[in-house]
Amino acid sequence: MRRTERHSVAGGNSLWQIYRILPFSKVFKNTLVAVLARYIPLFPLKNWMYRRLLGMEVGEGTAIAFFVVVDLLYPERICIGRNTIIGYNTTILTHEYLISEYRIGDVQIGDDVMVGANTTILPGVRIGTGAVVGAGSLVNRDIPAGSFAAGNPVRIIREGQKTEQ
Repeated sequence: MRRTERHSVAGGNSLWQIYRILPFSKVFKNTLVAVLARYIPLFPLKNWMYRRLLGMEVGEGTAIAFFVVVDLLYPERICIGRNTIIGYNTTILTHEYLISEYRIGDVQIGDDVMVGANTTILPGVRIGTGAVVGAGSLVNRDIPAGSFAAGNPVRIIREGQKTEQ
């Protein structure tokens, strides 16, 4: 089960009420920064923009590839660990708007994670340290540390290695 906060809205389609929920200036700034960052080929500059201008947590040595889309409404709810790769054209969402409600949830991606190209990560999921997510996956649930997962919707193909203590 994904960890999301549910917020009911009155009066129809929740997305049409976005500027009652969030300031237009925040969404506009986030959109400009996110679109610009999609095209920047320098990982240190891109990561600086995500950290300083969008409030995301991005670990050292992390590579967010070309054309990755980060959430425009709540990017500060994205946490990506160290030495992680987010593949080309991946989308990381922390919100979802439905007809009569909207939901928001943190996305936590651990250290040493590899997310394949064209993956969509939904709000409220955790991807554990050392996990690999295959290209084209829809991540709609948690991925345990060290696991290999793929598919639409994602399924665990190989569990993480158990360590003996």
